[in-house]
Amino acid sequence: MDAKTVIIITGPTAAGKTALSLAVARQFQTSIISADSRQCYRELNIGVAKPSAEALQEIRHEFINSHSIQEEVNAALFEELALQWVNEIFMDRDVVVMVGGTGLYLKAFCEGMDPVPPADEQIRTGIREKYKQKGLPWLKQQISLKDPEFDKSGETQNPQRMMRALEVVESTGRSVLSFRNMPKKRRPFRIISFGLQIPKDILYQRIDERVDLMMESGLLEEVRSLLPFQEMNALQTVGYSELFDYLNGNSALPDAISKIKQHTKNYAKRQMTWFKKNPTIRWTEKNSLREILDQYRSESLSG
Repeated sequence: MDAKTVIIITGPTAAGKTALSLAVARQFQTSIISADSRQCYRELNIGVAKPSAEALQEIRHEFINSHSIQEEVNAALFEELALQWVNEIFMDRDVVVMVGGTGLYLKAFCEGMDPVPPADEQIRTGIREKYKQKGLPWLKQQISLKDPEFDKSGETQNPQRMMRALEVVESTGRSVLSFRNMPKKRRPFRIISFGLQIPKDILYQRIDERVDLMMESGLLEEVRSLLPFQEMNALQTVGYSELFDYLNGNSALPDAISKIKQHTKNYAKRQMTWFKKNPTIRWTEKNSLREILDQYRSESLSG
């Protein structure tokens, strides 16, 4: 019997990961685990580009619509849940498909979470209060001063990770990155990782078109319905924060839409920076399904 295998499909936002994951899951008649830190929230729909209702009905998906924005979700929880789901699916399937672009979640699944100590609660509360009052420029300045190593990591557009980094350095005197160099966990199954890479001009065009389609599909109304929850961590994300600014009277709608497009492109760039550091990812552009099947068969024969 073939070794149990998790096929991971990753890459930047709007690269076509969802369509490819569905094709691979159909080929192996198996389930999909999402590795997207926003698609797990039931209240977020249009702005997080979930698979269609038809796709969700056709193929079992885990970690989509699984949590409320009022619940705390992080990479450690994802690791725990994903390992449970993998073991369940492996009971009657040899292959599981995992798809998503949240690099930290994929790293946690493949290698385990580093044991970062919990932050002092007073420090944590103080940082979050100051961020509410002073915003992202203050947070960036603090990171630059207190954790220059993290400042160079490419994660300095994510307020949640920045606040976490600041909590850790103020609580322990050490950069959060120093806790990431622990021995990697070995998983009792094979992992084959593929990255979808398309030319930048095409990717950026897809992002512009996707944002326009989201707006036509009712993203503004979705964000308006979430106004009472705008301070929650889950909503500090591209596509929502820009429209909250508009709805709060801080920007014009065309400017907000332009910002969503630009911030999404910035995010795609940061994703590629993260993924390119991972030597285990096989990058593919064309005939991706055939490439994945060939690689799976090759590793099954050799392994």
